[in-house]
Amino acid sequence: MQSEENADVTQLIEENTAVQQVVSNVSNELIARRNYKPAVCNVFLNEFTKTEETNDYKFDTHIEAKKRLPDIIGNKVQIIKGVSSADELFRKKYCKKRNIGIVFSGGPAPGGHNVIAGLYDAAKKANPESSIYGFLLGPDGIIENEHVELKDDIVNAHRNLGGFGMIKTGRTKIDSKGKMSLSKETCSKLKLDALVIVGGDDSNTNAAFLAQEMYKDGVQIIGVPKTIDGDIQVRDANGSVLCAISFGFHTAALSFSNSVSNLCTDSCSDVKYWHICKVMGRVASHLALEVALQTHANITLIGEDLADYVDMRRLEKAKKEGTTDYTAFGMTLRHLSRVICDGIVRRAAVGKNYGVIVIPEGVLEFINEIQIFIIKLNTIIAKYNSTHDTDFHSDFPVLEDKLEYLRRLAKASREEGIFTIWNTRDDDLFNDIPAFFQEGLLTERDSHGNFQFSQVETDKVLMGLVKDYLKILKEKGQYKIGIPKSYFYKTLEKENLYPDILGPVLFDNFGEDFLIMKDSITSVKTLNQALNKDGIIRDGDKIPGPVEKIYKKSIPSFKTQLHFFGYDGRGNDPCGFDCVYAYNLGLTAFSLIANGSTGQMAAIKNLEKEFEKWEPIGIPIAPLMRIEERKGKLDLVLEKTLVDVNSPCFRILKELREKWLGAYPGEDDYRKPGPIRYIEKCEENRPLTFVLNELAKK
Repeated sequence: MQSEENADVTQLIEENTAVQQVVSNVSNELIARRNYKPAVCNVFLNEFTKTEETNDYKFDTHIEAKKRLPDIIGNKVQIIKGVSSADELFRKKYCKKRNIGIVFSGGPAPGGHNVIAGLYDAAKKANPESSIYGFLLGPDGIIENEHVELKDDIVNAHRNLGGFGMIKTGRTKIDSKGKMSLSKETCSKLKLDALVIVGGDDSNTNAAFLAQEMYKDGVQIIGVPKTIDGDIQVRDANGSVLCAISFGFHTAALSFSNSVSNLCTDSCSDVKYWHICKVMGRVASHLALEVALQTHANITLIGEDLADYVDMRRLEKAKKEGTTDYTAFGMTLRHLSRVICDGIVRRAAVGKNYGVIVIPEGVLEFINEIQIFIIKLNTIIAKYNSTHDTDFHSDFPVLEDKLEYLRRLAKASREEGIFTIWNTRDDDLFNDIPAFFQEGLLTERDSHGNFQFSQVETDKVLMGLVKDYLKILKEKGQYKIGIPKSYFYKTLEKENLYPDILGPVLFDNFGEDFLIMKDSITSVKTLNQALNKDGIIRDGDKIPGPVEKIYKKSIPSFKTQLHFFGYDGRGNDPCGFDCVYAYNLGLTAFSLIANGSTGQMAAIKNLEKEFEKWEPIGIPIAPLMRIEERKGKLDLVLEKTLVDVNSPCFRILKELREKWLGAYPGEDDYRKPGPIRYIEKCEENRPLTFVLNELAKK
């Protein structure tokens, strides 16, 4: 039975409009975002647009792409130009009533709703009778003909908002004859003129095959580049940039950067934690690089940089011995942990036993020993799945079952002389790594057969090794917190002790600003021995209180806080850059459709420049395809783009690493990027990687 107090509260909510407004799910920010109108490229200010093919860009086309995509492999880059007036024939073709489908594929990325809004606005402007259908829950919506016709109320409710909530998303691939047949049936039932696929490398790969399959049906297929990882970047064979980044990247980077910046602030305030920040980026480290430039975190690992690592000391040693040490090429987990430890120890030496480390999600992909494990396990799992009615993870549900299967493979290789991809050495090395890491490496692959780095506690793996080595350094007396010279003097003089006499006994670097306790002093016992040896105290005397206090302050305690930045950033409302970029991608997609294109990716050239120089274009997808291993076999896919370690932005990061490490007395060089806003002038209007690369050209 409802109490009198509850009845009063219910009445207050139902009758007081001010209260209703406060508890409503419609905030002032939401209203303002929905009303915000993104700027449009100059060409879209015209009544019509047209496409012109250009021969200015060349591609190294793979022979397999020519074989499997014959009807679209000859596509060229198309430049979109504005047309203020047109003849009746062009007008009729451009403005005809169309049925257009659109689908999200893969993980969300900020700006997706604006792609729909741009497509919707352009289609309705050309012909108000045109229909836009949103396929629900990703490609499954196409296969199963689950759709919603998009109207003003649906589109307007989602303008400039994050997520893919308007029509949801999914990761299904249309990669079989059955799925393709059902998809063609859906397009036929809805009488679609065109289908727009918004997704990453796998999704745009799907778009290419759909364009080929539906070429004779007259259904146009247009791809739109989406991924927060930033690994869809298109250059031609001569290095000319056609698509500098996918939409969603800048927002995610700013979201992560703001959070990491807050941790930098916390770290130097509480002075006791190392914040370990793992950021999304399964294959490439673009997000980690941008976060580093935005925040100046103390240590940032870039996977592509680790892949190029060469241990010169080991090479020199081998050279003297007349051999070649091939293991000197490429970073190992152990050595990487030593690199991190070096930075931690150096900061502690100047009194900073805290800091922030940024680690890309896919950093393990660039560690040779781990990459070999991943390749072998991918092949084993894929082969098992292809030769059994069930799948590997169903048949071996727990870790011990999986390990036993691997042991049998190794045993067969050893005792029966049967060649197996998994041998005794692999098994021995694999059994040396922690169980949680074994479980991570054996985790179920995603729907594309990719290793799911987000499911592996990369940060935990690395920091476990770091903690072990720091313990060794601590026992050796090489990991100490530096004591400010002024604090040492003040503490001793307060108790009428003589710092100038005690200083040389306690510290190797007495006289410097931060004093480091001698390596030999690693315990109260060894401190007592050092004081006794130099005649400061006699046998049986207690250590002076201030001296013991100084010693205890020099002993570090390594404390970490682990953070993962991924889903929060990809679900963020888009920043001004992505609001504008995605909206113009939607306009571009319609322009390509209205001009009869298919098998093209909607893109904006010159994203790295000021907005006035942006140029909408269509990029042929087929020539971008390459052969890669997927699910244990070679397949034709859109090539991912890794961080270019020779780019100006990376070289600048490399040059400033020492400064940002902050292994010096005084304040750290942390940078505050600020929160995300949808108005361009309130934030970085382009990724800093763009800005630095452009400045290097001048």
